[in-house]
Amino acid sequence: MKRIITHFILPVAALIGVASGISIAQNAQENTETGTLETLIVTSGTVAMDLDLNRLNGVASAKAAQTATLNFQTVTDSFFPVLVFNGELRGPKPGAIALATTDAAALPSQLNDALHRLVVEKGDGGQPYDLAVRDGKTGFVYFTIEGHHYDYDTKTNVLRITEGRLLVSADFAKNMGRPADAGSQAGTISITANMRPIEIEKVVNGDVKSAVLPARGVQPEVGTVPGPDVIVGDITGVQQGGSVGSFVGLGIGTTSCNIGVVNLNWFAIPNTDHPVIPQNLYRLSGGADNAERFEQIGQSWLKHAFTALTENICSLGCNGTGGTHLGSGCSDPYTASLNYDQSRLGARAWVNPFTGAFPTTARDHTGHSHTGISHRVVVAMSDLTAASNPGATYFAEGQYVTPHEYAWCQSHPGECNMYNNVSYRRYTPNGTTSFTFTPVGTTQRTKPGITAWTGATIVPVEPAPGVDGIGSVAYKVTNPSAGVWHYEYAVYNQTLDRAIQAFSIPMGCGVSVSNIGFHAPQNEAGIVNDGTGGAGISNTVWSPFQDSTALTWSSETFAQNANANALRWGTVFNFRFDSDRPPAAANATLGFFKTGAPMTVPIQAPSPGACAPLTFATAVSRKTHGAAGTFDIDLPLSNEPGVECRSGGAGNAHTLVMTFSNNIVSGSAAVTQGTATAASPVISGNTITVDLSNVADMQKVDVNLTNVTDEFDQTMPPTTVSMNVLLGDVGGNKMVTGSDVGMTKAAAASATLDNTNFRADVIVSGAVNGSDIGQVKATVGHSVP
Repeated sequence: MKRIITHFILPVAALIGVASGISIAQNAQENTETGTLETLIVTSGTVAMDLDLNRLNGVASAKAAQTATLNFQTVTDSFFPVLVFNGELRGPKPGAIALATTDAAALPSQLNDALHRLVVEKGDGGQPYDLAVRDGKTGFVYFTIEGHHYDYDTKTNVLRITEGRLLVSADFAKNMGRPADAGSQAGTISITANMRPIEIEKVVNGDVKSAVLPARGVQPEVGTVPGPDVIVGDITGVQQGGSVGSFVGLGIGTTSCNIGVVNLNWFAIPNTDHPVIPQNLYRLSGGADNAERFEQIGQSWLKHAFTALTENICSLGCNGTGGTHLGSGCSDPYTASLNYDQSRLGARAWVNPFTGAFPTTARDHTGHSHTGISHRVVVAMSDLTAASNPGATYFAEGQYVTPHEYAWCQSHPGECNMYNNVSYRRYTPNGTTSFTFTPVGTTQRTKPGITAWTGATIVPVEPAPGVDGIGSVAYKVTNPSAGVWHYEYAVYNQTLDRAIQAFSIPMGCGVSVSNIGFHAPQNEAGIVNDGTGGAGISNTVWSPFQDSTALTWSSETFAQNANANALRWGTVFNFRFDSDRPPAAANATLGFFKTGAPMTVPIQAPSPGACAPLTFATAVSRKTHGAAGTFDIDLPLSNEPGVECRSGGAGNAHTLVMTFSNNIVSGSAAVTQGTATAASPVISGNTITVDLSNVADMQKVDVNLTNVTDEFDQTMPPTTVSMNVLLGDVGGNKMVTGSDVGMTKAAAASATLDNTNFRADVIVSGAVNGSDIGQVKATVGHSVP
């Protein structure tokens, strides 16, 4: 048995005339699309509708359901075509099964009058549903069908459609005078149909070799763009495929269009020349206008494309080529249920989004099992309920990434069609634990979801044109209350394989920030064959780091963790804060994960206030005199340098301490005159400390300070601090005489060492004694030039 599961929309399938056509670049890998393609219609069958008469007749919902079963026969040879390739059900094409019945029930008059004209119809893809029950004469839709399963038995040629839920259409609810009943379940439907083929084609390596009926002729070059160019022509629905705890797993229906004049390669796995399809869900919410922030609340693995069909949803005039190629002008539908079919999904980690390259094992599901949310667009229920998100709007996004476009771009540089493969559509979720989604408006073709952010400025990002992909930085600044500005940033990686590791906003003088925040969608936990070695992509939150120059969020580096929570392709991360400063033009900095130098992006950031000028305050030579404490000899910044008269000990060491008006973040020091060696500066707050060793006596030492930069990114010009070194010069006049001996003897008579006599403690012991007197006597006659 071959099964397709759908809850809201099924494939708008047509695979007609996969005959030879436009010549295109040869695929480097073996084409596996060989077999038999059958088109079948309904010859006979039965349909059963189990209807809740209380629901249909508006009886109070508290009463138990009163169920009636209506049995129908299908009208012979109803044109409800389905496609089967190598015995595998590919899906239905637009058509209808006409119904006949002799049953009766206490139905609303509007439905009862049409009971003998009902048909089950497969739409053409333009409706927000897959199957419907309608009046075959007037076209009035009574029910849409959701949650149905398709099963096809190749041995008996029997198609079964089961577990379908009959939902009251909006028009039927309005017609009955109960518009609030729209979307409510009125019963279930099941269909058993005997099928017969009306066309059988033998396909060899993607080409039709024989057919019962002739294939439709090829109309080459009906697209409008040079080369192959796949876009998301339509977002066809959002459906819930399962749930686990407080999370749901969704699928997003996508219909591709090849708007190019060259047929696009569509070879099914294990061949790797086909598109992969990520699906994302976004929410716009917050602020007075419910448009303060645009966040990604869910992301899926990748649907691997198979068997291109030949629809014409983009109205270009499909050339009829399908199967292993999406023909020029043609469209290929994948319903939400096909796109959440877990067996057809592969991890994003396998794929280079710029080249479209991935291994043949990129869709391998051996070694792990699935839950109701595995690999699907996983979203927290609380992110969807109206009660928790008043006024929020939601956007579904689909994307096609294909190696054929990359290969064509490399050989045809003027025909690069790799950057328009994303489209979005707005939806309204309904429910609290089991959700349905109502479309609002039409698909916004070739526009990523982030462009739906009302009032935001979006700046393109392309760090390495022709080498890697693209992204964007979007931002919006609001003024929610007097003196408070809210800064909201969304960074979108569309196809950057290098990924993004850091995001930094400049912080100037006087800028204060609060309510710092970060948001990212959840990554699926690690499992076997997920492209990460089973570790999974981390979900570690980017913690902010703020210093005087910038506010920076970052993940681990690639060297630290190759599976870090970097901003990877097809994903949006959010960064936000409040500030007391209004906005001004500035540059944010993006740091990359795998490779590449950081780049700046123009944004708005808090405007800085006036910075206090950076000035040199003081310089001293500092020593600790035992228990007596620390004493400084002033080194004037102009005129005659101060004299250091104290011993440097065995290493002839001295310490210079310089203070500045602002906190210092960097600086260098070097001896430019005299005999001494300078160690690397030690910076603390507004001070720079430089240790000198091997300082010779009876000389002048110059220490040059360069690149002294403060917290406001202000840098001083090179500055020199000078010190005369003369052991025993207690008086500080650059000469050692009997006067210095006398001052030392006088200090020795004092009980304590203080700022008035510490210079006499030339051996730095903490007290003035005979040793100091002897040292000074030994240096009488020494001087500094």
